[in-house]
Amino acid sequence: MSDFFPWKDHYATGIPSIDSQHRRLVGLINELFLAMKEGKGNDILGKVLHDLAAYTKTHFAHEEKLFAEHRYPKAAVHIREHQGLVQQVADVSKDLAAGKPVLTLRVMNLLKDWLNTHILGSDQAYAPFLRERGVQ
Repeated sequence: MSDFFPWKDHYATGIPSIDSQHRRLVGLINELFLAMKEGKGNDILGKVLHDLAAYTKTHFAHEEKLFAEHRYPKAAVHIREHQGLVQQVADVSKDLAAGKPVLTLRVMNLLKDWLNTHILGSDQAYAPFLRERGVQ
């Protein structure tokens, strides 16, 4: 079976620490989709969604630390994008915990599209800035 959100080489930023985290995020979205598709119970879906939310925060903290260390000039805009996704995932988690049928294909596509757009847009924009400063 093919992945819901396959990793593509053009997602790479050329910063190994960021790229490995992006691959993990993509993998977690695929894991969440598979659990949803297989009709796993809300407890399993909740755990996978929790893992995705936790790892997303870890990844964002790593990026934001790099922005601060290297004084990335567009950090504030990028951080607002991060906050938007964290809030969306928190809302989905809250609805799932309340028993609402929230993990639909629409929600999965929203997560996939957000991450795809973020990796190919905002993250590609900061990559040259950080690479020039020797970030690995």
